[in-house]
Amino acid sequence: MHAIHQENRNGESWLAGVDGCTGGWIAAFVRASGHDVRLRIVPHLADVLMAAEHPAIVAVDMPIGLPERTGPGGRAAENAVRPLLGGRQSSVFSVPSRAAVYAADYRDACRIAQETSDPPRKVSKQLFNIAAKIREVDECLRTTPLVAQRVFEVHPEVAFWRLNGERPLDEPKKVKGRPYEPGLALRRRLLIAAGLPGHAVDAKPPRDAGIRAGPDDLLDALACAAIARRIHDGTARPFPDPPQYDAHGLPMAIWA
Repeated sequence: MHAIHQENRNGESWLAGVDGCTGGWIAAFVRASGHDVRLRIVPHLADVLMAAEHPAIVAVDMPIGLPERTGPGGRAAENAVRPLLGGRQSSVFSVPSRAAVYAADYRDACRIAQETSDPPRKVSKQLFNIAAKIREVDECLRTTPLVAQRVFEVHPEVAFWRLNGERPLDEPKKVKGRPYEPGLALRRRLLIAAGLPGHAVDAKPPRDAGIRAGPDDLLDALACAAIARRIHDGTARPFPDPPQYDAHGLPMAIWA
């Protein structure tokens, strides 16, 4: 893709990497180059889009583009990246149909997902747990098309695959639901090698009432920011390439 140039008042664009966390989102605002980083937690994705930095690119770890029906393994985006990730591919959840994502409860979501997939498949509990955030992103991008042009879907494990010389990571970031320090340390090294400053990579996640981000959430947001830089300078590519589009014109592709 062509490099995206949208300069701010200071002469160089801000970009943002965003990851969902308990109660909200964690955002890493970075310059297109250099070591300026601002970490923030916010209740809504719109708070990132309307931030004072006015990020030219927002790379978010959340599915964008929802199919009307799905085949084996979910969307083409999930199927394109899983083979890259080795032992980390289970982190890529299968995205069900739009109707299933908008279901009122898990039982209803599973019923609808089975009716709109071939072969019939229920919704994973992990995916349903983030359905509210998927809906938040979907509603935001469908109601504001100009915003949709600067928001891109990324996935932290695919981002780290790219930062690791297109090799899957051999250490998980969590074991039995708890942060796993060898895996976190590996990811910190990759982020620093990618040009992100040590003070941000080693920082404690910001805190705010009702919003809780863990150390893995912070590193994931920074990994998304690293891909935002690649999108901005034209070195990222979508999976699949070219992207597919949903019924509302939203691209269904994971960028890295």
